[in-house]
Amino acid sequence: MYDVAVLWDWVGFSIRWLHVVTAMAWIGASFYFIALDLMLKPADDMPEGASGEEWEVHGGGFYHTTKYLVAPSRLPEHLTWHKWQSYSTWLSGAALLMVMYWVGGELFLLDPTKAELALWQGILISGGSLSIGWLAYDFMCKSKLSEHPTILMLLLFVILVAMSWGYNQVFTGRAALLHLGAFTATIMTANVFFQIMPNQRIVVADLKAGRAPDAKYGKIAKVRSMHNNYLTLPVVFLMLSNHYPLSFGTQYAWIIASLIFLTGVTIRHYFNTMHKTGRGPHWTWGVTVLLMIVIAWLSSVRTVETVEEAEARDLTAYEQKFASVEGFNEAYDIVLGNCSMCHAREPFYEGIRWAPKGVHLETKGDVARNAEQIYLQAGVSHAMPPPNAIRTMTSKNREKIIAWVRLGRDAE
Repeated sequence: MYDVAVLWDWVGFSIRWLHVVTAMAWIGASFYFIALDLMLKPADDMPEGASGEEWEVHGGGFYHTTKYLVAPSRLPEHLTWHKWQSYSTWLSGAALLMVMYWVGGELFLLDPTKAELALWQGILISGGSLSIGWLAYDFMCKSKLSEHPTILMLLLFVILVAMSWGYNQVFTGRAALLHLGAFTATIMTANVFFQIMPNQRIVVADLKAGRAPDAKYGKIAKVRSMHNNYLTLPVVFLMLSNHYPLSFGTQYAWIIASLIFLTGVTIRHYFNTMHKTGRGPHWTWGVTVLLMIVIAWLSSVRTVETVEEAEARDLTAYEQKFASVEGFNEAYDIVLGNCSMCHAREPFYEGIRWAPKGVHLETKGDVARNAEQIYLQAGVSHAMPPPNAIRTMTSKNREKIIAWVRLGRDAE
């Protein structure tokens, strides 16, 4: 019988692969068109209604791009719509969130030291919270605040900071930053689905009907597209953060995430200005470096619970299930002897400052909570411990880990 845990892990890997590829396509297209729009220059021989043109060279060929202020007088038969990159990125990201943080919610989503939540409650908060940002942001964009773009962006930043703090009150640090990224990405994709694409369809429909399109629809789409441009880099950071405990393994993770949004603004401001004028404001790099120094300092402040506090905490029902079956004590000793030198609250393996992936394997609760990951990493595969750190992780010990986890799965 094929192991469901192995199959499920490959499902997650495959979805992550798809998510990364589609995100690259979306980000690449977004950055390219923003840069192109800013680099357009007027010319004497442009067709009527054109606002600028740009000549480019790539792959041995020359490309001549012309932008129309509203739309061309004649719509070509073939029109390429850049929308599927955004949709496929969000859909694959949503699927990955469900696989990792809903199905694996007992391990990756919930933090009993922050909030005593049932898994279904955590999933409800996870899924329900993603739409809040879009509703608030869209309301502001359609209000009179749209006439004050700077104030609008500041209010969006306030919303992001509030959500960053809120997520860190209920979820693990890893899940909190990931959800903030999903929260922001939902705003970006909703911009494409609910605003940019519908407005472009109105323009196309007017052209096909022989009507002169209203310029306001293009302006709305451009504003939303520019907002997406400034949010892109922080979202990429938040999506990568779950691989780096320094970003989420502190009570100040919500501040780190908030500051990352400011670095996204400074970096994109430099490149957007450079594309438009030929020279970017160099002060933005100084500000970015300063922000990253503050972020690095915040990440070094140790605030995780101590081993004593972890041992004093009662086991959750999920942890108790794996800790109460035959073979647990022996498996615990094996893990303690082979894994805890790195996966400790204060690692003592040379060169390791924070436990890899933020996974602690010191107390019985730690080991029971991470049973499935131990099974995959050190049981059915030999990924852990690393070859140069193996002490007594023999094939026989790996078999004992496998037997223990399988018994725990069947326990009531």
